[in-house]
Amino acid sequence: MAYGVSSLLWFAAIVAMIPLALWLLRRTPLGAAAAGQAGLRAVGSLPLGAAQRVVTVEAGSGDERRWLVLGVTAQSITLLHSMAPQGSQAPGTTDAATAPFAQQLLARLRAGGRP
Repeated sequence: MAYGVSSLLWFAAIVAMIPLALWLLRRTPLGAAAAGQAGLRAVGSLPLGAAQRVVTVEAGSGDERRWLVLGVTAQSITLLHSMAPQGSQAPGTTDAATAPFAQQLLARLRAGGRP
């Protein structure tokens, strides 16, 4: 009986140390350098269905930057197009022309205008 309890305690201790080890790895120069060298940044995503989407990813840095338009499904990732980076819009920001309808409506209501 004591053997089972001590094994269970060791197992729980090891499982509890996994998040701590991952947290420490992210804060070390080795872990940060590995994450920073990837050179990938998601620019945009458009869901087409339950498991299909078109994703734009920025790869590289400096003059070597390229935007890759990828078709992503549950089974594969396909390069649809490769192009030079467009504009300087930060990820997650939208202008008035591309903002979703709900955001545009909310902005008009807050401004006191008619929908």
